[in-house]
Amino acid sequence: MNKIVDSHIHLDKYLDDEIKKITMDAEMLISVSMNLHSCKRNLEITKEYSTVYSAFGFHPEQLIPSEVELSKLFSWLTENHEHAIAIGEVGLPFYLREQGKLKQSYDQYIELLEGFIQFAKQYNKPIALHAVYDDAHIVCDLLEKHTMDKAHFHWYKGDKQTIERLISNRYFISITPEVLYKEKIRKIVREYPLDLMMVETDGPWPFEGPFVGKKTRPRMIHRTIADISKIKGLPLEFVYQQIYLNTNNFYVVK
Repeated sequence: MNKIVDSHIHLDKYLDDEIKKITMDAEMLISVSMNLHSCKRNLEITKEYSTVYSAFGFHPEQLIPSEVELSKLFSWLTENHEHAIAIGEVGLPFYLREQGKLKQSYDQYIELLEGFIQFAKQYNKPIALHAVYDDAHIVCDLLEKHTMDKAHFHWYKGDKQTIERLISNRYFISITPEVLYKEKIRKIVREYPLDLMMVETDGPWPFEGPFVGKKTRPRMIHRTIADISKIKGLPLEFVYQQIYLNTNNFYVVK
């Protein structure tokens, strides 16, 4: 069977027995973090499974912790940066803002994201980004400001103008199983170059369409790649190989 990589999954949210099964689904998994506790758990998983690589960060769709807690997070990141394949998941709180649940200044989130970008730049790490819809142009501004070129926009859903900007900057995006039933995602696949594309599940996030009621696992990626192949009109084996190569090269797996 062709090799796959889940470029964005939250393994720390699965049960131990589930993680063992999930690691058999793919040749490599990038497990992103939500907060300091999540970072520590992902590090444990990475040490247990040779196919798992951790990204350390703070997911933006939650309250920003106190300065003391942030200091603890960045101190831990500094002490453990050699164990991180990337910084992530980090970004901006689109959904909190959209739902009117943002209880802190949006500028605070921008400032925190800039801190993570600077950290990634300092330690020469790629960055895994939560930057959907109209937040993405602000993230692009920050990446360009700090000449940060190794950026991965996971599950990107934004407008054509920003897509063109991402492509111009050679930023990567990753496609989820949603491509099987969402025309918006299919359109992005048509427009985005294959050599800047990865695939992901964002598990355990649940999917609809043919995946209703099914526990999200990396093996769903096979159907994602098959659909990308059809949309692009390219041979399936070639698409498998290109996406695998893209992910390995981006995350510099040795």
